[in-house]
Amino acid sequence: MLDVGELAALTDLRRDLHRMPELSGAEHATAARVAAELAGTGARVETGLGGTGVAAVFDSGRPGPSVMIRCELDGLPITETGNPPWVSQHPGRGHMCGHDGHMTIVLGLARLLARQGPATGRVVLMFQPAEETGAGAQALLDDPRFMALACDWAFALHNMPGLAQGRAWLAAGTVACASAGLVMRLDGKTSHASAPEAGTSPAHAVARLIPALEALGGPPLPGDGTAPIGPGFRLATLCHARVGVRALGIAPGEGEVIVSLRAYDDAGRDAMLTRARALAQAEAQAAGLSLRLHEEEVFASSVNDAQAVAHLAAALDAVGIPHDPGTLPMRASEDFGLFGRVSKSAMVFLGAGEAHPMLHNPDYDFPDALIAPGVALFERVLRRLCG
Repeated sequence: MLDVGELAALTDLRRDLHRMPELSGAEHATAARVAAELAGTGARVETGLGGTGVAAVFDSGRPGPSVMIRCELDGLPITETGNPPWVSQHPGRGHMCGHDGHMTIVLGLARLLARQGPATGRVVLMFQPAEETGAGAQALLDDPRFMALACDWAFALHNMPGLAQGRAWLAAGTVACASAGLVMRLDGKTSHASAPEAGTSPAHAVARLIPALEALGGPPLPGDGTAPIGPGFRLATLCHARVGVRALGIAPGEGEVIVSLRAYDDAGRDAMLTRARALAQAEAQAAGLSLRLHEEEVFASSVNDAQAVAHLAAALDAVGIPHDPGTLPMRASEDFGLFGRVSKSAMVFLGAGEAHPMLHNPDYDFPDALIAPGVALFERVLRRLCG
């Protein structure tokens, strides 16, 4: 258990990390700070995994299970509007998802492992890059050095605004949706605004695509976001659309549409992508436009393994945190699902407060009160599996 002085030091560390957010794939100073914090723990520290990832390996040298505890390094391209003393020092960037707090929890766990390492097996504390773009987990899986550390079990947590502090959501099965962004670029030919017939405008194609893409989703959802979702859930959200340049004398010759497609599972997401591509191709062909398509921020669904959930549930019970499935699965995506391909994995959601600003809000700030229970929870999981 962490003492009062250690918790105070971890709180200061969390606030330091909050001041220095870095975007996905560019977490160089954050990774260096994490590696420096791990240097005195006795762990073997690996850096540059999947780009900027950092891992601390506590190996007992005895046969036993291998367990990964994963957190995230990156911030978001969001300007912070709150004004705590530890406000972001990087304009246009902020830790608006709580990754500063998640890192701090895992660094607190490293302090406990420095005092008493695993009795059997091996523990890997993984600080993942580029979670927010969905690129980081795949980059790790593509890195042979990370795959040499692949574990039997993988666990993670995420703070959850809207849920009371002191409670948790946990469930087996899908807990976060699959999603992908599809970028559609339509190219024609500009002309003078007085002679639009002399050009090839994408305006009408874009206008028709917008409702057609949104119709790929299911029925409208209640505005309060509480509707339960399950197999068959799908949602298409128009994120960006434009035609031409802002000039009154030019009829547009190019346009762009970006849509976010999400579904309960990977198969549902892929079916939406196939249909969206076909819609864009049909509109481009009908209007005599060339078409370029590419995908961005592709996330697999996160599916909790039942045995991994049982270990988390036992740990939650042991530290006195009530839990239930809540409104899981959440519509949002999480770049944790891919780890389920190499490990029995599960993620738990800790309440950040019923009235707490929501994730990705510009006034969000991680609640420091979650540091101690987060550390205690993960320590229980590790002692349960590795002793």
